[in-house]
Amino acid sequence: MPSREEIIEEAGAWLEENLDPNLSLVEWRSRLVDGGWGSPRWPKEYWGRGYTTEETNVVTSLFIRKGAVPAASAGSRNLAAETILACGTDDQKKRFLRGILTGEDFWCQLFSEPGSGSDLAGLTTKAEFKDGKWVINGQKVWNTSAHHADWGILVARTNWDVPKHQGISYFLINMHQPGVEVRPLRQMNDHASFNEVFLTDAIVEPENLVGAEGEGWAVAKTTLSYERGGFGTVSDIECEVEKKGRLYDEYDEEMREANEPYVWYPQRQGRVDLAVPRAQATGTIKDGAVRQEVARLISMKRGAELAARAAKAKVRSGSNEIVSAGSIGKLASSFVARQGAKVHTMISGADSLLKGEDSAEQGVIAEILVSVPAISIAGGTDEIQKNIISERVLGMPKEMRADTGPFRDIKRN
Repeated sequence: MPSREEIIEEAGAWLEENLDPNLSLVEWRSRLVDGGWGSPRWPKEYWGRGYTTEETNVVTSLFIRKGAVPAASAGSRNLAAETILACGTDDQKKRFLRGILTGEDFWCQLFSEPGSGSDLAGLTTKAEFKDGKWVINGQKVWNTSAHHADWGILVARTNWDVPKHQGISYFLINMHQPGVEVRPLRQMNDHASFNEVFLTDAIVEPENLVGAEGEGWAVAKTTLSYERGGFGTVSDIECEVEKKGRLYDEYDEEMREANEPYVWYPQRQGRVDLAVPRAQATGTIKDGAVRQEVARLISMKRGAELAARAAKAKVRSGSNEIVSAGSIGKLASSFVARQGAKVHTMISGADSLLKGEDSAEQGVIAEILVSVPAISIAGGTDEIQKNIISERVLGMPKEMRADTGPFRDIKRN
């Protein structure tokens, strides 16, 4: 394998020859992907270079310093790409991976349902094989960016006469077809980051079934492992060049659109960064009870960060504990967020309920209070994460179940 110096020399020479700020975003990413630099960790036959995680981090650091726009990965693109790479056929990888990396295809995730959120395996969206094609009927919910997605990763039930985990299949569905209706959902914090999707006789071609029929749960777990345990690799690196030109303008617009559904996410995490400044500005820092809770909040946040670093180190070492590590991190974030909401309520008092120009932090504190509950629900509730940790980390016996046997016979709702 190449040394760090060799990687830097080769990647630097390639950038010198190919990086042009006057290119369009798609033109640049086409060069990037075809050169194997869009996702160097991927195999060479799928637009990668077969690098290790550490070698990929060397490339990422260099590209950030040189102002090279990365391959597309925002939203559900990364979840779709990693799942297809791990579980898809050679044909599926060749048809879909390049378009994901260049950003030409936008993806969404169609997993949760009104009656099957944390208990995802209890889903009732139905897929029937008729006349050589899969026909999909059902409803999905909490689908970020589904309103402008080209493709979706979808789980649906193909067999009702086996236990629930065994009757699920995993599909890649074209969102631009009759029978796919997307409706935005308005949240109590007044944002509309999610959608509900209604599927009425929507079609999936047989070549877009990922894995074997009835084995979709194993594929879905691959997706969920990346959703819950997506660790960053490189941060705090400064760019050495001025970012001007068509390439950067189009990239900024892409990121603005991609990040729009997530603008309230800092609030759902409890805004730990505001706790001390707010306590100082309001004078509540002099209150011993407030100081104690602020200290508790900062300690919890710091502990969660150290645990995340330890988990990242395990991932870099080749450990396969990404699912459990992700569940621990997600559960920790829920505790931190709730403590953050408690602290901000103690600091701001009744003003915590107000929004507008004269409210606490121009309404940010109120938005924290109504956004924090989401972090304990999205991506699997706290209760689900506790089950995963108890069974997979602590080795405790599994809880008794009342949903065994054929799914058709299980009482629902």
